[in-house]
Parts: sequence; structure tokens; C-alpha cells
Amino acid sequence: MIRTLLSSTAALALAACATGPDYAPPAVPTGAAGPFVSASAAVSPSPTANDRWWQLYRDPVLDGLIADALAANTDIRVAAARLMKARASLREVKGDRLPQVTAGASATYGRASAIQRPAGAAREDWTVDAGLDVAYEVDLFGRVSRGVEAARGDVAAAEADADAVRVAIVADTTRAYADAASAAERLAVAERIVALLDRSLKVTQRRAEVGMTTGLDTARVAALRNQRQAEVPAIAAERQAALFRLATLTGRTPAGLPPVAAARQETLRLDDPIPVGDGAALLARRPDVRAAERRLAAATARIGVATADLYPRITLGGSVGSTSSGLGNLFGAGPLNWLLGPLISWAVNPTQARARIAGAEADAQEALAAFDGIVLTALEETETGLSNYAKAIERWQALLAARDEAAIAARITRAQRREGQIDSLAQIDAERTFADAEAALALADAQISRSQIDLLKALGGRWTA
Repeated sequence: MIRTLLSSTAALALAACATGPDYAPPAVPTGAAGPFVSASAAVSPSPTANDRWWQLYRDPVLDGLIADALAANTDIRVAAARLMKARASLREVKGDRLPQVTAGASATYGRASAIQRPAGAAREDWTVDAGLDVAYEVDLFGRVSRGVEAARGDVAAAEADADAVRVAIVADTTRAYADAASAAERLAVAERIVALLDRSLKVTQRRAEVGMTTGLDTARVAALRNQRQAEVPAIAAERQAALFRLATLTGRTPAGLPPVAAARQETLRLDDPIPVGDGAALLARRPDVRAAERRLAAATARIGVATADLYPRITLGGSVGSTSSGLGNLFGAGPLNWLLGPLISWAVNPTQARARIAGAEADAQEALAAFDGIVLTALEETETGLSNYAKAIERWQALLAARDEAAIAARITRAQRREGQIDSLAQIDAERTFADAEAALALADAQISRSQIDLLKALGGRWTA
């Protein structure tokens, strides 16, 4: 009998077929896989994948801060916990492929009626029951296999989500470090401008004292000096805010950030072309696109799980047990009972099952729409990053030319001052103009740095030269 049952089980397993649609990766929009329309000379079309793109900056301090962020950032820990939960759910669903074993035992004390009581048995006694139940669902219509397929999609989506969090944290950490460094450079320029205006104010005051100018000129220089002085604490506050953000990203309190993190005094930027590849490489690399595609696969598999409820569910079961009066007789000469056979359950009214199928299909349509939206957003972010980076470089080049012209003017006025052709106020004004040009160039440097980091993040954060 048991051999016959096992043969029937094998036949059912061979005949099993999964219900619902088989998953196929969605198509991307036309033109999405081609070259980027905003590519410029500042980028390279032939990249090589690498997870450690921040090492292109060749800054050991940044490397250490990134390592700290990857190890201790709270958002990364949250993503890791969610991944652990998804993997645990997968193990739980896989357990449906195995026989379900249930053991039970009970003991009661009481009085049986004279009819139920065997001859010579005590009127009051213990009754002990013990048994073992085994049930195995034959996955004839793929309910279990589709459930495992959906759970695997959830795990892959959680893994991609964790990758997306790591990319974001690396980019944010690099940006915070770069913002602190560029603020330090801008702060030095702003303080130099204030020092020049202090000299200009003193000269103007002396000229006013001897009648060579009026109090109006003194007031104008003083107003300009105070305006520029007001910029100093604002830039210092930006630098402190960047350092506090850097501490949080690396899992530290503001007081726990090491002093070396604030040591850099010049803007962090790359001078080599950034390799960007094309749209096809971008969509394969972006973790949010991978996560959306895996969620669509999971939603498609859940249509099969819901569809399987339209068909009978076959369970092979068996049980063995014993009932005796007293624990000592339970495994002795007490009576042994056992059962073996299939159980078939089938919903007579399929309305609820069809409603669940419709809901699962709607979830799949939602996941497909989300995937399409994320693909378009990835392309938009990358094209915007490429455009902003190119325009930032154009602006920096114009400001660099202006700074160079201001430097030439400052050198000429120094020579004229030495020869007595102009007074010191004219020289100080030329020096201030030069310092203003340097301030604008430092701000443009900071913008290029942020544009580079935004572009690397939009690309998926996995490039090296």
C-alpha cells in the first residue's frame, strides 16, 4: 500500500505544472539603451565597472570615511535588516516543499462510564494520548513553486535596495566631505577679501582726514567691508553643517568626528574625464532599476500563486498514535492506531480566488508601471547630471579667464604703485577685484565637485577610469 502511494506521488510530481504567466523581463523604451544626448568632452563613453569609484580622488581620509560609513551608517543597517527579513521569508516559503510534521500528546484524569470502562479497570484513572501527524502538499499546480519564485524576487529586490542605499550613502559621504573642503577654501578667500577691504577702509579714512576725499567714500568702503564680513560666518556655518552631516553619515556624533576629517582646505574634484558608458549599461547597473525589475518578477509569480487556488489542493497525510491508561502502557502493549491517505480540498465557489487573481494582476501592472517610471527617472537623472556637469565646467572656464585677467590687472597696479603712478587705494581696489574673482572661481570649483558626485551617483556609483 505504501509503495503504491509513493508511486502515485512521483507521478503527480512529474505531471505538476505551474499556473499563471511565466515571467519575461520588460522591454525598455526606444532609445533608452543608446548613447546619452548630454555627453560632452568631460566624460568618456567607454567605462569599466568598479564599486570603489571614490578612490579616483586619491584621498586616504575620504577612503577611511567611506569605510566607516559602509560599516556603521544607520540607513545601511536598516537595509541590511530588511534583507535579512526577506531571506528569512524565503526560507519559510521553501519550507512548504517539505513534509509538515506535527507531534502531540495529552493526558487527562477522570472517570469513564461503566459501559466504556474495560472489565477490571479502575473507575478513575489517567488517559494518555500521543501521536505523530505527517502532511505533504503535492504541488500539482505550482502554488508552492510560484510562492518560492515570488520570495526569491523579494530577496533580489531587497539586495538591490541595499545596493541603492550603499550608493546613496557613499555619494552623500563624499559630498559632505567635499562640501566641508570647498567651504574651507571659500572661507579663506572671504577672509582675504575682508582683510583687503580693511586696508582699503584705513586708506580711505586717512584720505578723508586730509581732505583728499569725502565721508561718502569712507561710508561706501565701510558698507562693502561689512557686507563681505557678513559672508564669513555664513560660509563657516556651511562648513560646520557639512562636518556634522559627515559625522552622522559615518555613524558618529558631531563630537566624535576625527579632526582629520576637517583638515582638507581645498575643493575635492576630478580632472580626468568621467566614464559614463551608454543607456544599456546604466539600466543594468542602477540598483533601483534592478530592484523594480525583481519586484515585477515577484508580482508576476504571485499571479500564479493566486491562480493555483482555482484548482484542487492535494495533500498526502499520515498519522500514528497510541491511547492508553497511564503513561507506562503508552509504548507498551497499548493499542496502536494509524492512518494513511490523500486529502483533496477544492473551493466550490471560485469568486474569492478570481478576486485574488485580479488583485495579483493589478499588483503586477503597478509593478510594471513603477519599473517604467524608474527607468525614465534614471535616464532623466543621468542626462541632467551630464548637462549640469558640462555647464558647470563652461562656467568655471569663463570665471577662470576672468580671474586670470583680474590677476594681470592686480600685477599692473602693483607695479604702478611702486612707480608712484597711482595711489594705494587704486591698488587695493584691484586686489579686491582679484580676490572677488578668486571667490567666484572657488564657488564654481565647489559646483563642479557637487556635479561630479551627483553624476557618479546617477550613474549607479560603480565607475572608474
